[in-house]
Amino acid sequence: MTIGLMMAAWTLVLAFAQILLFDIARTAQYGLKWNTGPRDGEMPPLSDRAQRLKRAQDNLFETLPLFLGAVLIAHVAGKENETTALGAQIYFWARVAYVPLYAWGVRHLRSLVWIVSIVGLGMIAQAILLP
Repeated sequence: MTIGLMMAAWTLVLAFAQILLFDIARTAQYGLKWNTGPRDGEMPPLSDRAQRLKRAQDNLFETLPLFLGAVLIAHVAGKENETTALGAQIYFWARVAYVPLYAWGVRHLRSLVWIVSIVGLGMIAQAILLP
């Protein structure tokens, strides 16, 4: 398996972990009875941390299709190289770092890490689009 495809697979693991992190935070607040029930009715607002975990998950899900598509296009088109491998690794590790930074409310650095992930994505796109 290529590095790009491996990073894509690990990013899917990260996506599942983020689903679990949010669900754990939400269930911790609302309780197991709520989680296993029909979830009818209004609930109080989520805690700040639970809301941040949800936003971090949503943020990953916004760029995940772009990342997966770019990795797959690079692979199928035979355009994988050191740049696409590095870009995929940068994207993945930046997304890993992003989760705790967002969960703990770290300002500015969180945004910088997001930009780094986009740079990684851009590296893959550049290898696909430019000769």
